Amino acid sequence: MIYKQPISALVVIYTEKLEVLLIERADYAGAWQSVTGSRDDEETLRETAIREVAEETGIDATQFKLIDWQLQNVYDIYAKWVHRFPPGTTHNTEHVFGLQLSHQVAVKLAPREHVSYQWLPYKIAAEKVFSPSNRAAILQLPERIQHD
Repeated sequence: MIYKQPISALVVIYTEKLEVLLIERADYAGAWQSVTGSRDDEETLRETAIREVAEETGIDATQFKLIDWQLQNVYDIYAKWVHRFPPGTTHNTEHVFGLQLSHQVAVKLAPREHVSYQWLPYKIAAEKVFSPSNRAAILQLPERIQHD
């Protein structure tokens, strides 16, 4: 088995109107989240963010404002997913990015990973996500948005 690295990127995808893209996990019904995924090999965290956005949504993050928020969260790996990591690994370090789009775009989900998506106003999106760190990141959007 190839284990996941306990280093990940969380990418909050949002519009200038503070609409947030949420995706529903295929392996956890009713669990909504932003794009997230573990680093592969020696890729940079930015490369992880770009790859995960493309894999999970079909969006090319290089065409939009991808901003490293310089924010890290360390959390206990959920029991249902701990088997995906090397034995004895209990914590993950998540690096937060924001991906700002001018407007909502079409999304192409990876069906093995996600079953549904929706765009929601940021406060509603923050209430819907299952992860506390995802919720906290979404609630930072009013201060994080970049105006041209």
